[in-house]
Amino acid sequence: MIIDVFNHFMPKSIYDRLASLVPGHIALSAFPELPTLWDVDARLRMLDEFEGMQQVLSLANPPIEVLGPPDKTPELARIANDGLAELCSKYPDRFPTFIASMPMNNVEACVRETDRAIADLGAKGIQIFTNVLGKPLSAPEFRPIFQNMVRHDLPVWIHPIRGPQFADYATEETSENEIWFTFGWPYETTACVTRLIFSGIYDELPGLKIITHHMGGMVPFYAGKIDLGFDQIFHGKTDENPVAKKAGIRKRPAEYYKMLYADTSLNGSVAATRCGHAFFGTGHCLFATDAPFDAEQGRMLIRETVNAVNGLEIARAEKDRIFSGNARALLRLN
Repeated sequence: MIIDVFNHFMPKSIYDRLASLVPGHIALSAFPELPTLWDVDARLRMLDEFEGMQQVLSLANPPIEVLGPPDKTPELARIANDGLAELCSKYPDRFPTFIASMPMNNVEACVRETDRAIADLGAKGIQIFTNVLGKPLSAPEFRPIFQNMVRHDLPVWIHPIRGPQFADYATEETSENEIWFTFGWPYETTACVTRLIFSGIYDELPGLKIITHHMGGMVPFYAGKIDLGFDQIFHGKTDENPVAKKAGIRKRPAEYYKMLYADTSLNGSVAATRCGHAFFGTGHCLFATDAPFDAEQGRMLIRETVNAVNGLEIARAEKDRIFSGNARALLRLN
């Protein structure tokens, strides 16, 4: 059994409304090229090619909050979550649960929709994005969302989001060569969780469970820099980071990063999977593919990510934890 905890689907009810909500959005021209993204029959046929494969569904971007003002997005979130819940109810052997989408430009509505999606629809967590219309998740206004998830004892999935308007250089207006995506998304994830950590969120909410997409972004690769800050080089000590001290966090920064959970969505890179596993450890790694976003409509990502996990030099029992055991425990799946 394999449980893919981070893949994406776009219920037709939401897709049909995109044209009027965000005219010109890249999704309108790109998504029709991937039937497995919006056609449930196409998705099921793909999954039939992989024995024992289950998927925890989450909505594909754009984030709900870009689709309208704060008084309109809660309804859109409800429509999306109802659509995903319906799929899970109809095909429980393939989709055991889903991650609820949030109208992040309305925090009170987020808390209400979280409670509804978990209690009434069977969601096992929420998906939010690395920034909310340019605001960091570490902003105090978003804290009630994290506090509520600790009360539910279920994870928060964080997905990176930024577009070509994030220029590569200050003298330019747009990113080139898809740098905003290839390298911008891992950076965005890293910046997001760093701001959360230095905001003291884990000291305040030690039971918080955050699942980061793409194996924590840059975190595993730059693990050696986490505990050696720029100011520390000149004004600190080997075991004293001045920035961490000023922030008031109680542990070394690296200890907080290791509290994150990371998924295996690395496009099948064996070396990157080994690096991420070496940092986070078996207990904090979960299988995910990012399907269906590849030129084979998800098949390549599933196939190569399975191969990457199987390529880890660890015991079969540890691989089984990554493939499904950790997800079952974290999401309380029976």
